[in-house]
Amino acid sequence: MLEQHSTWVGATARQIARAVRRGDARATEVLADHIEHARVADPEVNAIRVLRAGEALAEAEQVDAEPDLADLALAGVPVLVKENTAVAGLPTWHGSVAARTAVADNDHEVVRRLRGAGAVVLGVSRMPELGLWGTTDDETAVTRNPWRLDRTPGGSSGGSAAAVAAGIVPMAHGNDGLGSIRIPAACCGLVGFKPGRGIIPYDIGITSWLGLAEHGILGTTVADVSVGFAVLAGRTPTPLVEPDELRIAVSVRSPVAGVSPDRDTREAVAAAARVLVSLGHRTVSSDPTYPTKLGLLGIATWCAIAHRESAGLWLPDLQPRTRRHISLGAHADKRGVVRDSDRDAWRARCEAWFVDGGFDLLVQPVLAGPPPAAEPWSGRTWRANMAANLRYAPYAAPWNIAGFPAISVPAGVRGDGLPAAVQIVGPPGSELLVLAVAAQMELAAPWRPHAPGWPRLGAQART
Repeated sequence: MLEQHSTWVGATARQIARAVRRGDARATEVLADHIEHARVADPEVNAIRVLRAGEALAEAEQVDAEPDLADLALAGVPVLVKENTAVAGLPTWHGSVAARTAVADNDHEVVRRLRGAGAVVLGVSRMPELGLWGTTDDETAVTRNPWRLDRTPGGSSGGSAAAVAAGIVPMAHGNDGLGSIRIPAACCGLVGFKPGRGIIPYDIGITSWLGLAEHGILGTTVADVSVGFAVLAGRTPTPLVEPDELRIAVSVRSPVAGVSPDRDTREAVAAAARVLVSLGHRTVSSDPTYPTKLGLLGIATWCAIAHRESAGLWLPDLQPRTRRHISLGAHADKRGVVRDSDRDAWRARCEAWFVDGGFDLLVQPVLAGPPPAAEPWSGRTWRANMAANLRYAPYAAPWNIAGFPAISVPAGVRGDGLPAAVQIVGPPGSELLVLAVAAQMELAAPWRPHAPGWPRLGAQART
């Protein structure tokens, strides 16, 4: 049994940054604690592709040497960057050795902004190949959910989610093309925020994911995620403003035909609606008007993204499920079935639904049921992967196609001991409102910051 000692592992990003700015802690001290924990925890969860221990310590020393820390919103905060986003001096893996591209000469803009705010890049987090799947593994490791190691942390930002839920870092970068922040956040009991279109530079890999992908943050608190969002967006972090009474639609209808939420999911949404009413908001049962062809549009777009994202890669070395996805995407592109006009029409339809219903926000599930098993999904068939992904996580993708902001927030614990979650969706420009309502829910119905039993240092977090 480890001796009790004081550590910064388990503290929030805001607590760490405040302490470093005040001189109550040094960035090197904070980072050393997190490196120690990463070396203990990551062999269990397999969240990290590369741990930059030496480089990160040198960067933490640079933070400590800053003559004025007052303006560094993330001073000394250890973060992970998702492995499809360039970090200078490292290859960009895109989820597997076969998809790896050259060592980056420069940081991606969002990494530059994180560093500019004083964050220290501890390493890069694992994801599925090309970011296409809602489970995270490749030929080198299966990433596991700290809530239950036999379950996936989701995908594609699965490594980021697993790391935050295990306390390896207080927050992590992710990106979300069809739910890739919100799905793993829901799997791991975290807050995961995808802003609306055009707020943050969104080119994430070889392509821009047809404009569907957005960079964002996964964290344990809304306050941390709010600060992280401001940094990525190039804004000065400001306190969230508590909203007046809102009219909020509540829905459990799945956008995928034949998929329905399980009982625990429905109960989590109902509980979230009760919390919103207790906060003084009005809730109305109302389903978005999902057209029949939306599901086909989503699948065709998903495949077309794979085709475009694979340009320049040696296809025979990619996983069989990925090759099949690419082949179908090439067919979709050749036939011209993935059109900007269809995405624009869905966005307009969503905008009209909010306006016509007088809705400020929508609350609905993120997942239809528990996350799948933590298994080598990369070696299974395309059909098995598609069935698993569509069955458990149907709710996120429509809001990427529309380009609306959305956040996943914890909503209790399921009967199987895994976390429950809901997502809050808002119309264009409602990022701060979405965050503010999530913060209200957190205050009214707090959630545990980490998975049960984590972090495993036997230590008391310093605040």
